[in-house]
This record gives sequence, C-alpha cells and structure tokens, in this order.
Amino acid sequence: MLSNDGRLALVIGATGGIGGAVAERLLADGWRVRALHRDPEAARRKAPPRPGLEWVKGDAMVEAQVVAAAEGADLVMYGANPPGYRNWAGLQLPMVRSAIAAALSADARLVFPGTVYNYGPDAFLELREHSPQNPTTRKGAIRVQMEAELKAASDERDLKVLIVRAGDFFGPTASANSWLGAGLVKPGKPLASVTYPGPLEIAHGWAYLPDVAEAIVGLAALPDLTDFETFHMRGYAVSGQDFVAALQAAAGRKLSVNRLPWFAIRGLAPLNETFREMLEMRYLWETPVLMDNAKLVARLGLEPHTPIEEALRAALRGLGCLPARDQALAA
Repeated sequence: MLSNDGRLALVIGATGGIGGAVAERLLADGWRVRALHRDPEAARRKAPPRPGLEWVKGDAMVEAQVVAAAEGADLVMYGANPPGYRNWAGLQLPMVRSAIAAALSADARLVFPGTVYNYGPDAFLELREHSPQNPTTRKGAIRVQMEAELKAASDERDLKVLIVRAGDFFGPTASANSWLGAGLVKPGKPLASVTYPGPLEIAHGWAYLPDVAEAIVGLAALPDLTDFETFHMRGYAVSGQDFVAALQAAAGRKLSVNRLPWFAIRGLAPLNETFREMLEMRYLWETPVLMDNAKLVARLGLEPHTPIEEALRAALRGLGCLPARDQALAA
C-alpha cells in the first residue's frame, strides 16, 4: 500500500454525511484535505480546526471553481447530495460533470459513492458489481446516467474512477439524507419509538459511514487499481426485527414500533417534493436488497465492520436521540 503522507484530496460535500466521513478518514490516514464550500468561513467556524484540513471557496455547480480547487489533488471525492431528494435532476448531473472536469484537470482519481437506486427488481436479491442496472424510478435513472458519464469519461478521456456502493447510509453526525434520521427516529428527542418503512421480516441493507469511508480510503490507496473500478459493501444485511433490536440495545430501552404511514405520504406527495421522492423508494423496503462484497474482501482482505449496536449508538448520539445523561457523557 502506498504511503499517503502529503497526498492531497479535494472533498466535494465535506459538510455532508459521506463527504465528511471520507474527509475524516483521509486526515486520519495522513492525507491533506481541501474541502470545497460556498462559504468557507462559515464552515471553518462550525468545524473544529484540524491539521491538514483546508477550506476553499467554491460552488460544485460551477465547473471552473471546482477545477481550480482540485489543482494538485491526487484524489477527488464526490460527496455532494441535495438534501431531502430535492431537485436531483437539476443538481446532480451538473455537479458530477464539474467533478469529472476537476479530476481530469488534476489527473486525479474520482471517488463516487454508489447507491442501490441504480437497480430494479430484475437485479434482486443479491447485487453484484456486474448486475444489470435497469431502474424503475427517476432517481435511479439519474444515478445510472451519472455513472454512465463517469464510465464514458474513463473510456474516452482516461479518467480514473473508483465507485464504492453500499446500502442506506447512517453515521455519527446528523443527516437530513439518512433514512434513520429522516424516517425511523425523531432527531432531538430521546428515542422511545421507531417508525419502520417496510415489513419487519424482510432484510434491508445498511451502511455505517465511518466503515464506508475506511473502505473507500483503503481501496483508493491500492497501487494496482485499474482506471475504472467498482466495489460493493455488504454492510448490515438485517431484518427489520433485528434492526429494531439493535436500536433497542443501543438506546438501552424497549421501543414501540410503528409502520410508516405510506398512505399519508402518498396523499401529501403532490404537495411535497421530499415525500414524492420518498414514495418512489418504497419498493426497496418491500423486498430484500443485499450486496455481495466478495470483490471488496478479495482486495482489502476484509470489509470494515463496526458492530451494529456501537454504530447505532454513535448515530443516535449524533441525532440527539439518547437520554440527556448519555448525551452529556458523549459531549
């Protein structure tokens, strides 16, 4: 494995879930990190100072600003994700095109976090790197187009790409884009109940952001990656019952379990973009959608895996869902 001392990464979306987790892991592994932000002074005030972290001004929608920020970078991490699923069609493609241009300009590898949205029912139950991508949703079609543009840039312009795909993300920092924080629990309130989106007996794939970040940074450091590489992470492939049990263990108390009121979401969907986009993802809760990680394990030796109760406890602390005493101890 190559030494990372002094290597530079540009992180787009460093204040978000996946971007922030990857930035933290890069710093821990000896990288220098340049974090793109439209208001770097505000970001600097909110984040504790970290050796090796530099905030730079730039808008992911403005290609020239992203290209300038990537100068000298060895790695470009694409962690941008519009909150609440809002305006994916208008934002995601221009931002990924900016990232492509920046990585090409710097001759850097572009890291892209993949999702299960790319797949339709013809690819279920077990998703592998070569599984067909025939999505049945608008968001899935956008994600497929984003990855197609990455592949085209790799084939036609020698862009180096690393895609790491995982299930639903959650992590130790609050995120409006997490199903855990936006759907299952109520941020800012001690956890007493869980609202689960699907049948409790069906397995669902989850991924803890620090584990995903560790896998990404470990894979990016491999000296023998080809120009276009895709890896899948298994994460936590657990039933709804097992996930609720892990939440109860993490919270240290019995929880009541409610079903997500999809009928109400359907009724409000015409008036609310987030609800409309959530409704489109319902199919992922009604059938097992699991990831085969054999390729990743073969290259890294193992998949980073924090015990689920420990991971959920950290996530609940970040969401402000543990009792006040536990929150004070965490602080």
